Amino acid sequence: METTIAHPRTRVEASPRRVRVRFGGQTIADSRRVKFVFAGPRGIPVYYFPLEDVSREVLKESSRSVEHPGLGQARYWSVQVGDSTALDSAWGFPEPIAEASELKDHVTFRWSDMEAWFEEDDEVFVHPRDPYKRVDVLHSSRQVKVVVDGVTVAATRRPNLLFETDLPVRYYIPKLDVRLDLLTPSETHTRCPYKGVASYYDLTVNGKTYKDFVWYYPTPIPEIPKIENLLCFYNEKVDLYVDGELQERPQSPFA
Repeated sequence: METTIAHPRTRVEASPRRVRVRFGGQTIADSRRVKFVFAGPRGIPVYYFPLEDVSREVLKESSRSVEHPGLGQARYWSVQVGDSTALDSAWGFPEPIAEASELKDHVTFRWSDMEAWFEEDDEVFVHPRDPYKRVDVLHSSRQVKVVVDGVTVAATRRPNLLFETDLPVRYYIPKLDVRLDLLTPSETHTRCPYKGVASYYDLTVNGKTYKDFVWYYPTPIPEIPKIENLLCFYNEKVDLYVDGELQERPQSPFA
C-alpha cells in the first residue's frame, strides 16, 4: 500500500480491496480505488470513496459542516433511497488540507447508518478490517481458572488463546470445562469485523446475575475457526488464574 502522511495523528492509504455499501435495498457505492483513512495512532480506519463511484442521486445537500483536525472542513449530505433516509450520514472534504489532498472529491458514510458493507464479496461488520491488525488463535495446555465471587465457574487445561492487537489476551474455554448450570442464554448479539457474530450468556453466581458476561462465536468467520463454540469471560471482570497465578485485570474499553 502507498501511504500519505496527512497529519501526525492521521494517515491516508490507497486500498486494493473492492468495497461496496448498500442502503435502502440498493448498492449506493462500489469502488476498487477506495482510500483508507486512519485517525490517530490506533484509530479505526475509514473508507473514502471517489465521488465517481457513488450514486450521486442518493446524496442530498445538508447544512452541516464540521472541522476535522488533520483533514479539513467537512461537508455533509443526507442519504436518501426511496422512503429510507439517513440524516447527515455522508461527508467529504471539498478543500482538504494539503497533506490530505488525495481525499478531494471523496466521500465516506457513517457505518452504522448503512444497511450493509462488503469487502470484495464478504460482508464486514462494525468497521473496516484494519490491514495492520492481527488476530491469532493458539492451542494451549495452560491451566486456566475463572473465579467470580469466590466461585469457580470454569477450569481447563485445554484453552485456546486469542491474541488480538491492542486488546487483552482472551481465553476461550471448551463448554465441558465451564459450569453451564450457571449460564442462561442471552438475546444479545454483537459483531466483530475480525471474528464474526457473537452470542452471549448471562452468569448467575450466589444469587446475583451478571448480564452478557460470557460470549462465544457459533460460526466465526473462516479465518478464525479455532474459537468456534468455545466460551470466553471478560478478563476485566473476573478473577482469572493462568497456571495458578492470578492475572491482573487489564484496562481496556471493556473494563
